[in-house]
Amino acid sequence: MNKAFVKETDTDDADEDEIAAPALPVGSKNYMTPAGYAQLDAEFNQLWKVERPKLVETISWAASNGDRSENGDYIYGKKRLREVDRRIRFLSRRLEHAEVVDPATREDTDQVFFGATVTVADRDGSESSYVIVGIDEADAGRGRIAWISPMARALLKAREGDSVSVQTPEGRREVEIVEVRYQAIV
Repeated sequence: MNKAFVKETDTDDADEDEIAAPALPVGSKNYMTPAGYAQLDAEFNQLWKVERPKLVETISWAASNGDRSENGDYIYGKKRLREVDRRIRFLSRRLEHAEVVDPATREDTDQVFFGATVTVADRDGSESSYVIVGIDEADAGRGRIAWISPMARALLKAREGDSVSVQTPEGRREVEIVEVRYQAIV
């Protein structure tokens, strides 16, 4: 069958962003730090105000060239536009349900809450620091863990000096909370 008569669909990978991004627990808020909110908002604005208008312009130009079935600019442009629109919808929902919590304005406490920078010590004495952030800001390589992660859930509401146990892929891990601080996250 000729490609010109085949209907393009955007349902093939319509939920790709939702699959790739961690889901929020049912009924919970989408907690974010101000830096995390600003990062998602900047991406949203870049896509909505810059990239999408350029794509629409390219697609319009390509469509005016005639036969769309063999027009690479048109076919790629439409595919990319679907990807951009999907990401815009995803970001829009995340930002709409965001609850921004600034750890820098939190009163000093030795209890672990969202936004805390927590230093823990393993039984062997090695120390690690984690910052508890929103699910869209998590980056384990930089020590930023999502508040819904097993480690963060074990740490939440504990205090300095407490020992907590967390299930990891390597098995049960016991850690002691050495320090809890609240500071601006960049």
